[in-house]
Amino acid sequence: MIKVHQALTSFLGIGYISKGGGTVAAALACIIWYYAFDAAPLAVTAGVTLLVTAYGVWGAAEVEPLWGKDSSKVVIDEVAGMFIGLLFVPVTATNLLAALILFRFFDIAKPLMVRKTEQLPKGWGVMGDDVLAGIYANIVLQIMLYLQLW
Repeated sequence: MIKVHQALTSFLGIGYISKGGGTVAAALACIIWYYAFDAAPLAVTAGVTLLVTAYGVWGAAEVEPLWGKDSSKVVIDEVAGMFIGLLFVPVTATNLLAALILFRFFDIAKPLMVRKTEQLPKGWGVMGDDVLAGIYANIVLQIMLYLQLW
């Protein structure tokens, strides 16, 4: 079972990329969103996002004894955060790019309590910062769309 967790939490091996694995995983999440969820009902996109996030908490905790705390090999958190950043956003290439830039900014800069969530135990700490970064990215993008700044 640990091999399955390794494959899924590394997002089928992307986590093994030494530099930029998180960005690659987030970009691939955007591509998946664009092609798989463009016409999908909100219940489907929200459900998939919830499942990926819930699995990320569990899977990250399962691989922690093998890979260590918050290993860079775990990139399912970036996928979940990116999916959260895209919820309720019209699916266009420009919106996906904006969401990716905003998500990576919040994930890397870790403002407004994002860093604090890393202190949560096990998989919660791995996923928490990316979930919050995704929420912040989504809020900023929603405001930009509402004000027609994007």
